[in-house]
Amino acid sequence: MPPAIAPRPPEPGGLRIAFLIYRGNPRCGGQGVYTRHLSRELTALGHSVEVFSGQPWPEVDEGVGFTPIPGLDLYRDPDPFRVPHPREFTSKEDALEFAIMCTAGFGEPLAYSRRVRGLLAERRGDFDIIHDNQCLGTGILGMVEDGWPLLTTLHHPITVDRQLALDHTTNPWQRVTTKRWFGFLGMQVRVARELPAIVTVSESSRRDISSQMQVKPERMTVVPVGVDPTVFRPIEGQVPVPGRIMVTSSSDVPMKGLVPMLEAVAKLRTEREVELVVIGRPRPGGRVDKAIERLGLGEVVRCVSGISDDELARLYGESEVAVVPSLYEGFSLPAVEAMACGVPLVATTGGALPEVVGTDGETGLLVAPDDPGALALAIGRLLDDPELRARLGAAGRQRVLHRFTWKVTAKGTAECYEAVLAGRPLPGAPSAIAPGGAD
Repeated sequence: MPPAIAPRPPEPGGLRIAFLIYRGNPRCGGQGVYTRHLSRELTALGHSVEVFSGQPWPEVDEGVGFTPIPGLDLYRDPDPFRVPHPREFTSKEDALEFAIMCTAGFGEPLAYSRRVRGLLAERRGDFDIIHDNQCLGTGILGMVEDGWPLLTTLHHPITVDRQLALDHTTNPWQRVTTKRWFGFLGMQVRVARELPAIVTVSESSRRDISSQMQVKPERMTVVPVGVDPTVFRPIEGQVPVPGRIMVTSSSDVPMKGLVPMLEAVAKLRTEREVELVVIGRPRPGGRVDKAIERLGLGEVVRCVSGISDDELARLYGESEVAVVPSLYEGFSLPAVEAMACGVPLVATTGGALPEVVGTDGETGLLVAPDDPGALALAIGRLLDDPELRARLGAAGRQRVLHRFTWKVTAKGTAECYEAVLAGRPLPGAPSAIAPGGAD
């Protein structure tokens, strides 16, 4: 277990923030990325941030505090769904987490929320506010009952993930186990409905959270996430590899649209030389792995994982086209990363992607989700038109610089903290908008 790190004290007028994340993986999923960059920028604004995380451990930058909240880490590589040694069980939460796994469920959010609630109860004088990064366990609601000021980030409704996963099951037993895995969602929905203040990352997510989870709109506001444009940038003198396409996928799940993407590459390969770089690690024997074999793409698909942001930016710069083929996104960090690097982007219209990418044909190309033919046509159009690639790449970067940086995210989040502490409506929430104003 890594050692705890004390946070930098706040500057005069700064806040003391306890930032919670139940799994802090910095390479897989947007929550770990969000935690690292937002905590760094909040610290740069003069606040004090201490991250409380379960495994996998997050990366934190200088000045940001860190306190590990160890769980059983039941899904770690290379032995997911492992059986812990009896000596590893040290609390009721450990027993609960393991019992839920034994019934094919996912118990991390519940167990983590109870662990961190107990720890923070002993540190009531150390923080001004708690920021929960989409744990939504019952222990988080308990913190409100304990008197803590609380802001929660809900990136998008997991109801969408569940429905897409169910839509792609292939037999009745798989459908049963999928429903069981998403059993934690009932808890998260109940908790979200009672939380006093929620920030989400796009208008699309706000609408979906309201309609699918029945969270009152006046309790929510939108603060988009972003990138560091000094890292994700066009690299002077770098020449893209002809025919190289790049896609970033945090997980091997239907929602990320990697199988339609592979089918699009197979279509393109019949008429031209192409290669695909996948940032991510498909599960051995999983849907993506089988699709690569079925389509005969082993020679032209390269999977890369565990790389730094600088290496990721370099790979973007070596690509002629970047693609976000997701069936749904609550936001999309890969989209803004590619655009910040000046790489022309093809994305679907799933969820918030049009909101992020901008106007079709001006800052990127947009196609329908789950349509390999449309993906292939759009990618081929860009590969054949250097002037279009240059125009979309430049316009995409300018869009990111004006809208989607971590500094902007931190400032918007800090305004939400101030509103919670003052008992005011969140800035931008419907109840905070004057009659006739635009949401």
